[in-house]
Amino acid sequence: MQRRKFLGALTGTSLGVLLNGSLSELAQAQSATRPVSSHVSGTSQFPPNSTIILVHAAWADGSCWRNVILPLEHCGLHVICAPIPLTSLTNDATALSQVLERTSGPVVLVGHAYSGAVIAAVRNDRVRSLVYIAALAPDEGETVAKVFYLNPNSPEAPKMVPDSHGFVWLPDDAFSRAITHKASADESKIAVALQRPIGVPCIQEPAPTPIWKTKPSWFLVAEEDRMINPTTQRFMADRMGAKIHSYPVDHSPMISEPQVVINVILEAARETLSR
Repeated sequence: MQRRKFLGALTGTSLGVLLNGSLSELAQAQSATRPVSSHVSGTSQFPPNSTIILVHAAWADGSCWRNVILPLEHCGLHVICAPIPLTSLTNDATALSQVLERTSGPVVLVGHAYSGAVIAAVRNDRVRSLVYIAALAPDEGETVAKVFYLNPNSPEAPKMVPDSHGFVWLPDDAFSRAITHKASADESKIAVALQRPIGVPCIQEPAPTPIWKTKPSWFLVAEEDRMINPTTQRFMADRMGAKIHSYPVDHSPMISEPQVVINVILEAARETLSR
């Protein structure tokens, strides 16, 4: 009976605080018991509101970056995984621009595979640099399909045929064979379950003038990529004047070798976010 009276009094007190308009006092009392996130410390090496925006590729969603998010946050960076519809290059660039509107500080854009074309198609002065993770980088007027097929790809790469709705899906075994072949079997199964198709206009629409012509860029060449020929990756990286890091990783190193990806992103962040 006494416990009930105590709880009733506690509830009544909390309600009284709300009714008296003292919301700030209640919020302060609650926040005093919450742990402070390690990345929100006064010792960050980056300017306030520094943001890394990670953009997923075809056949994926933002969860493909799950192994790199917290390590970047713990370094003092705000991280956003930008959702793009995979319906056309223009639509995807528009979606990314809308995500950029949610930020207020300097930004590094990170694109994987197809989204290399997307990160280069936005226009925002707060973008300090671009990071390409085994990505495609068409020049002005080129299509994603054109650069994808510059050199023969691995025999393990799946044939890509659109369905009756104009979207391309991959067969389930394509992930373990060509997308995540150096990741664990469980990671490949997760990638299959999360698959999102890409619309044909994404790869057939000519690219606008890419901002890698005026922004510093980094490129992680995946030496064991079975989707995008490493020779093609090096050609694009050289053409854009990117700082190149080459590793024996597969097409999705953010899943199979996340530390490699984290290191490249941090290098770009340290060299450009304070400019």
